[in-house]
Amino acid sequence: MNRKLNLIYLHTHDTGRYIQPYDGQAVTPNLMALAREGTLFRSAFCCGPTCSPSRSALVTGQYPHQNGMLGLAHRGFSLHDYSRHLGSWLRENGYETTLCGVHHEAADTAALGYSRVFQEEAPGMSSLEADTRNTEKAVEFLRGPHEKPFFLSLGLHNTHRPFEGIDPPIDPNYVKVPACLPDTEETRRDFAEFLTSARRADACFGRVLDCVRELGLEESTLVLYTTDHGPAFPHMKCTLRDTGIGVSLVLKYPGNPMAGKVCDAMVTHMDLYPTLCEAAGVPLPGPVEGSSLFPLLEGSVCRLHDAVFSEINYHAAPEPARCVRTQRWKYIVEQRPETGVVPANIDNGPSKACLAQYGLLSMKKESEQLYDLMLDPAEGRNLADDPACAPVLAQMRALLAEEMKRTGDFFARGELPVVPGSFINNVSCVDPESRDPADYTYF
Repeated sequence: MNRKLNLIYLHTHDTGRYIQPYDGQAVTPNLMALAREGTLFRSAFCCGPTCSPSRSALVTGQYPHQNGMLGLAHRGFSLHDYSRHLGSWLRENGYETTLCGVHHEAADTAALGYSRVFQEEAPGMSSLEADTRNTEKAVEFLRGPHEKPFFLSLGLHNTHRPFEGIDPPIDPNYVKVPACLPDTEETRRDFAEFLTSARRADACFGRVLDCVRELGLEESTLVLYTTDHGPAFPHMKCTLRDTGIGVSLVLKYPGNPMAGKVCDAMVTHMDLYPTLCEAAGVPLPGPVEGSSLFPLLEGSVCRLHDAVFSEINYHAAPEPARCVRTQRWKYIVEQRPETGVVPANIDNGPSKACLAQYGLLSMKKESEQLYDLMLDPAEGRNLADDPACAPVLAQMRALLAEEMKRTGDFFARGELPVVPGSFINNVSCVDPESRDPADYTYF
């Protein structure tokens, strides 16, 4: 394989696996075509089901507790070392690096180290208009000229809240909501807006993929699509359930022996950093936690990981937790179970409002949770207190403890660092967008 490929990184907000290659009612024909031409990963996971921490793991190859991004970049959290950010590292190693649109990895985009940045956004501009303009900037960039291999990151605001209406032929009367939500008029309409948002994002990606074909770049370009974490609905985003940590991942590159196939092996976002560096023929900046996907794709190994790990520290509010997932088992530890559900960590919307009427915001949490993903894929029955599962519980505890020790995770000591200059919602706050100073803590 040519190890100086151009790299195109397509990404959306809050999409999980609710696009057409995974979910037939999500009409995203361009991503479907990309999956048929590339490889669809059916067991891909993020390293933290909140926006900036998840993205930080992908662009550094390190866990959030290692790279410093414990919370949201626009709330004062940041990477320890921006020189290892993918946009900066590839630029230092001979790539032309361009960001169009969303990133959410720094308060100041200049810190990311891209060669150039195009961000079309203005007060009152709709997500659709902003995404369309940033996509056109990406197409303009692709048309070149290019004297070096390039890395293009195109980030779309869709499918982030607030959603912006429903386009035909999507009809909320005939929408099937995710299994973790009740089937009500409110949730159906809410999810119909999400599906519209996904369809709009797909149209933007189609413009880029068409341009790649038109320019004859397919034989020299790796294209990947992913998202940061699960959709912004209750029981999904900012939870360590598979509905929160499960992500879409599609990879296409010339000469891929797995083209047109699906891969069931567990992989994580941190695997993308070494994969892209290998495709670029660029050395790694230092130790990374992920592994290149190429041995998996090219058949020299049948799996990369026996277990994957994910974490929550801060989102809008603090909610420290860790999980380890194997092919069969999920183990979750909550550092502060007494707080119960943290309302500000559920994005505002009709589904949240609907479920709040039935007690969503006062639900309790258990400090330890163990789920059998083969017999209980919805993670509805906690087996942590089941004597028959005691050996499995001990094994999963040991797996998590070993990983926390190996990676220097403060969670193992019962800590949650305070980050000077950051601000968060208090755990009692219901509205993450509240303007009341009493709802916030500033550090």
